[in-house]
Amino acid sequence: MLLVCLALLGTVVAGPGSAGSLFSGATAPLLTSARPLISRPSGDVADGHQSASLFAGTSGNSLLAPPPDRPKGGKRGRNLSRLAPSGLGRDVDAVLSLIARAEAGSKGYNAVHHGARIKPPRAPSEMTINEIYKWFSDTPGQPHAIGRYQFIPKTLRRLVRNQGLPTNSRFSPMIQDQLAHQLLREAGLEAFRKREIGRTTFMRNLAKIWAGLPLKNGKSYYQGYAGNKATMSWSEFSRSMSQIFPGRA
Repeated sequence: MLLVCLALLGTVVAGPGSAGSLFSGATAPLLTSARPLISRPSGDVADGHQSASLFAGTSGNSLLAPPPDRPKGGKRGRNLSRLAPSGLGRDVDAVLSLIARAEAGSKGYNAVHHGARIKPPRAPSEMTINEIYKWFSDTPGQPHAIGRYQFIPKTLRRLVRNQGLPTNSRFSPMIQDQLAHQLLREAGLEAFRKREIGRTTFMRNLAKIWAGLPLKNGKSYYQGYAGNKATMSWSEFSRSMSQIFPGRA
């Protein structure tokens, strides 16, 4: 779902397991802790009040916090919800796939927020970043979230700027994975790998970025905000993370 988390997502990675970012043009340091894509609403949501997520597609899978547009990398109509290893490491690939399951559903890299009345002119993965920015500006007043990780405008611009990406770059699956990798690092991926934080803390940090992921109480960090809710249970989230990172508490 990225969730209602609109607050949302280096150097070329040398090989599997590398923590480096895919691009070498980073112009600003990466954050060491997760920061929500959007401000969390004040006040508690009443127990049991779970309206359908505004970012949920017809399949019931919630998209990332902001209204997303999933780029279709490759040929039109090709299902890219599953992709070959990114080169970022098997654990990173597995976590990204888990996030995509909660956020993008079957449309993967070409997902677009279902609430967007005016869709992009082409599959997101076939568009350049500049073309996506133009779609944002040409369609005010509607939700804008795009790609496998449901990037919202503010987050996408920040990540592109931080990594020094040319805006004429195609919003390809590789670029989307790279941008999302930065968000994993901001959530504390390296600290988790070094055992400086535990699995539960890392999972909470991820849930503060992607609204489709649950907190330990089973609810989204953005529960009730714009209709968001977690799209998987805590037990499923925890079981999946323990399989990705065996032996880590």
